Amino acid sequence: MVAQGVLWILLGLVLWPEPGTASLPLRMEFVIQALGELEQKAPETEARSRASTWLLSSQDTGPHDSLHRFVLYGQGLKAMELDRHLLSTELRDLMERVAHHGVQGGQEYGVVLAPDGSTVAVQPLLAGLKAGLQGRKVVDLPLNSTGPLQDATTTFLDVGATAPEVRATSPRLTATSPDVTFPDVEAASPDTKATIPTSVDSLLAVTLAIDLGLTFLQGPQSHPGLGTEGCWDQHLAPQTFTLLEPKATPLTMAFLNGALDGALLGDYLSRTPEPWPPLSLLLSQYYGAGVAGEPGLRSNFRRQNGAVLFSAPTLAQQVWGALLLLQKLKPAHPQLQGMSQDQLAQMANHATKEFTKAFLECPAIHPRCRWGAAPYRGQPTPLKLPLGFLYVHHTYIPAPPCTDFAQCAASMRSMQRFHQDTRGWDDIGYSFVVGSDGYVYEGRGWDRVGAHTRGYNSRGFGVAFVGNYTAELPTEAALRTMRDELPRCALRSGYLRPDYKVLGHRQLVKTECPGDALFNLLRTWPRFASDVKPRAARRASWKPRREPPPILPATDPQ
Repeated sequence: MVAQGVLWILLGLVLWPEPGTASLPLRMEFVIQALGELEQKAPETEARSRASTWLLSSQDTGPHDSLHRFVLYGQGLKAMELDRHLLSTELRDLMERVAHHGVQGGQEYGVVLAPDGSTVAVQPLLAGLKAGLQGRKVVDLPLNSTGPLQDATTTFLDVGATAPEVRATSPRLTATSPDVTFPDVEAASPDTKATIPTSVDSLLAVTLAIDLGLTFLQGPQSHPGLGTEGCWDQHLAPQTFTLLEPKATPLTMAFLNGALDGALLGDYLSRTPEPWPPLSLLLSQYYGAGVAGEPGLRSNFRRQNGAVLFSAPTLAQQVWGALLLLQKLKPAHPQLQGMSQDQLAQMANHATKEFTKAFLECPAIHPRCRWGAAPYRGQPTPLKLPLGFLYVHHTYIPAPPCTDFAQCAASMRSMQRFHQDTRGWDDIGYSFVVGSDGYVYEGRGWDRVGAHTRGYNSRGFGVAFVGNYTAELPTEAALRTMRDELPRCALRSGYLRPDYKVLGHRQLVKTECPGDALFNLLRTWPRFASDVKPRAARRASWKPRREPPPILPATDPQ
């Protein structure tokens, strides 16, 4: 039971803030270090019931803490003693800073920088671990009770019958998994007369469902702040995280990352027989090479794995059920007071649709500040959106694919230096760059004219794969990002026209880019425009040029 006790102690240390201590960088590595330190010092005989009671008596989970208590453990819990010296002073200070998530004054609190370059909210991550260690449960909703609610009625979830298996050995969770298809959540809207939820899944309730529902109850039907990114003050020793959209909702990119990570890891723990792996090892693997050696089960692919873990209709039911439960637990809740079941059902459906379309179905894009972009030189030219083309490139140099954040970020900085300092351009030429680490890297972005396809820069977005694909292909995950995910989200956001076409760089400019192997595959894509020829091809003397010498990236003049 050591994993139970370690997590409870870690969360409970927020009771004893110690001002004036040195601040460790807000990095996931130090959260993992805190877990490891506790795993060495915590008593191995900590019983599950005592640990659960202690945690709930010591941690305030925020405005919906009553739902967390009811879903996971019930009420009427008594406080327990805690040895406050189980962690070093620095780690206690770190955990106090990150234990609660919030957005205030354009800054986000309770988040850390992960090794994959993503920013993760710690609170929903730990909530998922907590639910997983408790054993994923189905919690009956006390919708017909009239007096004060007592302990929840729970049954352990039959995961084999109700959810896809999420194990390190599951072929669904590999980086080369088949395309994920998303059900139409509108077509599967909850029917308030026939399918009112009678239970909630403890794991989804505490990680994602209740926050998703409450956030969409706060304001208008459209939420441009869903999944808002931000920038750290520095990368080696980050301390402050500033959001790119000052009016962002609490459902920031960091929160959604933490919620998905908590749901995935909690589900993994609930399926893993005791003794559980040390939590420090589990997180090290998940934010590293992959859990139990499976490269697909890691933070880089959280969105794909989240789509496997639950369907959109299932999540809509969970959001609806969580809102109904909180309404029963707190009848005077300002957002839920007077809301009918039908209204909550509609809101749950809308929230789930937005989350699915704007987050799960979209690629994860690291903003410029994350990879360390130098400032744009000069005055950028805005694009006239929407555009009609997506131009596919390969970088040629760097030739090897980049497979982790450090590699990909270094490649981006190298290309930008070459484009700015040697070519004399204003910025890196590409609109976006696709790595083999599961991420897209923002170049000039959606709004600025790039320098990627001479003569056509204002008519389409130039997107490059990192690597040389003359004789081989990018990973299936990277190809899926370019072919499906990036254009699908660009269409939904109004950046691409509905009739957009995909072209290889060589179709418009004298070049061998994007490489023979990649171009031959490109010709099989549904949106590929085979009848487009470069203007220079009309000259009989035209021959494709070879790529530049292997010391320079292959990008055409601005």
